[in-house]
Amino acid sequence: MKANQNNAAVQEKLEAMLAELSDLEEISRQAAQVVTLDQTRVGRLSRMDAMQAQAVSIEANRRRALHIRRIHAALARIASGDYGWCTGCGESINPGRLEIDPAADLCIDCAELATG
Repeated sequence: MKANQNNAAVQEKLEAMLAELSDLEEISRQAAQVVTLDQTRVGRLSRMDAMQAQAVSIEANRRRALHIRRIHAALARIASGDYGWCTGCGESINPGRLEIDPAADLCIDCAELATG
């Protein structure tokens, strides 16, 4: 019964993370819009700054989308009863690791192998 209660708490935490990321996604979508190249409105350095900010925003959006996919996958593992088990080797994932990253799907050993 404790595992089900713990999974419910993890699910709640993951859903809260998902809501926060979705809110940030909408805000940052505006920052990633195309930079206008009208020299009469913006000087060259200002355009370069805007383009750099756009590139940073695009990368942040990419990482956020990846994190959202990881959260959805973790929620699916909770629903199927596979949460807390490594998708690489099938062994249990250290609870401390899941406390830090509830969307983790690999144990430490498999994660280290994956990052090479």
